[in-house]
Formats: sequence, C-alpha cells, structure tokens
Amino acid sequence: MSLDLTAQQVDEILTEAKQDCPPATSIDGLETIHTVPLQLGSGYARIIELYPGLELCIFHETYKDLTFRGIENQHLVQFKVQLSGVEDSGDHVLIDAKQSYIGGSGIQRRLTVFTPRSQPNIGVEIHMQPYLLRQFFAAPTGELPAELKPLVQGDDWQQVFSPRTTEAMRLVAQQIIDCPFLGTTKRVYLQGKVFELMALQLEGVVDTSAMGRFHQQQTASAMKPSTIARIYHAAEILRSHLEHPPSQIELAQQVGVGHCTLHKGFRSLFGVTPFAYLTQQRMEQAEHLLREPYSTVAEVANRVGYANPAQFAAAFKRHFGITPSDCIRGKKLLFESKKS
Repeated sequence: MSLDLTAQQVDEILTEAKQDCPPATSIDGLETIHTVPLQLGSGYARIIELYPGLELCIFHETYKDLTFRGIENQHLVQFKVQLSGVEDSGDHVLIDAKQSYIGGSGIQRRLTVFTPRSQPNIGVEIHMQPYLLRQFFAAPTGELPAELKPLVQGDDWQQVFSPRTTEAMRLVAQQIIDCPFLGTTKRVYLQGKVFELMALQLEGVVDTSAMGRFHQQQTASAMKPSTIARIYHAAEILRSHLEHPPSQIELAQQVGVGHCTLHKGFRSLFGVTPFAYLTQQRMEQAEHLLREPYSTVAEVANRVGYANPAQFAAAFKRHFGITPSDCIRGKKLLFESKKS
C-alpha cells in the first residue's frame, strides 16, 4: 500500500500513536524508544541526548511506500548515514547506503520525500544546535573554519551536502548501533563515536571531488543497451500516468530492473531520480494545461496527480517561480487580447 501524507497528517498519526503506545525508556534511562505507527509501517527510533543541544537517533524503520510532504521549517545541523534503505527528496538530496547526508542549519525548503518499502531504513542521524559547531569546532582564533561556515545559514536557505558513504563511515555507524555499554560509559562512548562519524563525513565535504549535493553516478555509456531501453520505458510509463503513477517499486518491476538500477539509470540518463523526474513532468504538463482557456487550479492539480491544490501550488511555484494562479492570469490576458 502506498501512502501520500502531509506533515500535519503525519504529526496527527504520531500524536495518536504516542497516546496509544507511549515511548519506552531503555534500562539505563538514556534512550527514548519510539515505535513506528502501524499506519505508516513498522520499526523503531532510539533517541539519545548526548549533550545539551546534541541528539543521536538510531533508527530501524520500514515504511509503506511513504510519500511525505513536508513544510518549510527552521533546520538544525544534521548528519545522517544509512546502512540500508532510501530517502528520495527529488532535486534536494538522495540518501541511501552509498550517499550520506549533511544538512546545515537555516531554512529548509518545503520538501516532498519518498521512502520505498523495498528494504528497511537502518542507520544513525545526529541533530546539533548550530551554536555547538562554534563551541566544538572553532579555530584557536574563535572563528569557525571556512569549510564549516556553509552549515550555519541563520535565516537564509540551508545548504546540504551528500558525501559518499565510505567503509569507515559504515563501520562507525554500525559501532554506534551495536554499542555494548550502559549508563555513563555508554554516553561517553557514543559521544566519541558521534564526533568520529561527523569528522568522516566532513572530510568528504572538504574533499572538492565530493563537494556539492550529489556524486557523479553511473554514466549512460556504462549501462547495457537493454538497461537503457528499460529506463526509457520507465520514463514513458511515468509520463503516461501522471495522475495515477505506479510506485517506484511497481515501476521497477514493470520494466524488469531492480530498484537501485532504476535510480541509477534515471540519474544517468535524466540527471534526476525517478521521483524528481515525475515531478518535472507533472509541472510541465500542468503549465501547459493552465494556459488553456477556462482551466482552474483545482482541475489541473487533479489531472497531474495532486489531490490537494495547495500542495500542487507549492510544487508549481518551486518549479517555475510563479504560482498556478499567476500562470492562469497571464494565460487569460493573452487569451482575451487575442479575442479583441
């Protein structure tokens, strides 16, 4: 079953779940353990406050092909390494077992994130108040190193990076998950491992070959011709089913490739993930429909697969820089001028 939920809907589900099944506390009192509501999937997240303003989350969660439509929000500094699973937020960032994530503080844009149920999301993430960057990493002069300044954006748009996940990162993430200690010893051990993981990820960002949001993926020339044909077929299926597209798992099955091959193929041939490609095609079709006489935002939103016109309007503005209503007004003025 596929789910398409807004941030408000997810918050309501989580709130209800906490009332029915309150979070548990670990035997040493350090962890707060949250279970994934059955409406969303299964699994858990273990939350540990390692230091005031520094929080560790160890997660093992499986979702039901979940599309989460977030809202614009004030973002903390975040480090994330996944050992399994995928989080696809279109042209923002892709997080999987090969690509880790560093998100700076600042304003995070309204995002739509797709999490397939093909495999559980297993890994660790770190949330840090931005003032701690200076406290922990300032140079002897008291200044934050130049390579870390992009992570503190205040009221500007946040910056994100996607360093390649190395074997060293995987090892440290697994050691965090498998921590053998309890109590104070556990906290000290995890503090050290968290800073080690952050250092490894930051090393990937400082390396100019890893700078930017994404690493170069498999090139089209490295794919078999039959695989290229299957990826183009998948793109055609998405273009033909904008209103009711198949899930990415279903799409991969329809064209006879694995989920990872589908992702790599789209990134190689189109420069975006399947989810981002679908959004692009929806927006291009929507722009065409909005310029037709007598169209409405609600009608166009529905025709390109958005049940909520407000979500459609937000996606359209992100893509074109104008609202659907602006597009309609321009179309009507042009239409009326032709009539006169």
